[in-house]
Amino acid sequence: MSGPQCIAIDGPAGSGKSTVGEQLARQLGYLYVDTGAMYRAVAWLALHEGVDIYDAPALEVLAQRAEIVISHPHISDGRQYTVTVNGRDVTWDIRDTQVTGAVSAVSSHPNVRKILIAQQREMAQQGRVVMVGRDIGAVVLPDAELKIYLTATLEERARRRHVELVERFGATSPQVPSLEDLQRGIERRDDIDHDNMRPAIDAIVIETDYLSVPQVLGAILPYVEDTV
Repeated sequence: MSGPQCIAIDGPAGSGKSTVGEQLARQLGYLYVDTGAMYRAVAWLALHEGVDIYDAPALEVLAQRAEIVISHPHISDGRQYTVTVNGRDVTWDIRDTQVTGAVSAVSSHPNVRKILIAQQREMAQQGRVVMVGRDIGAVVLPDAELKIYLTATLEERARRRHVELVERFGATSPQVPSLEDLQRGIERRDDIDHDNMRPAIDAIVIETDYLSVPQVLGAILPYVEDTV
């Protein structure tokens, strides 16, 4: 099937973009790149090495020397992909609550974004890529043939994230914040990331509140088939 070489999927935290992007890539046989994992990897490295997440010059050096690789999952433990930093598998480490709390501050530094965006564009040049993030269609890949923007209400996004964490860690785990804390955290991230979280002018916007993942995929696939 002839189709777009690059598909950009954007949206706020909890909008379903990671799940949809991974399943779409698998269905099409494309490489799935979650750009948020790259920012999380830098945040994890900063925490791991004791680098101040508000120290822009130090973070720039850290991002510049970090070898971040996103690849197909090589372990069957529920992961959507494998992330390594300087050869170390950090796929689950970057989902830690401390990393979640630090990633918005890390991604707010312009030079860190510049470094990672350059890497993301290199990945996209391989072609047959589904790239997911917050500003892929508008900033990272403005020439992507197909741009999708998924959105949902704050309440629904918090509910989804809570379900995801409960399924992964168990309802009584300290890794699972309350629904109210999750909602406040997502709202705070939305505020911090506001300037980097806008849909491209030519993006197809899909409201996902009342749609299952298969229904969202069903809404996207006709656009894939129409893009040559």
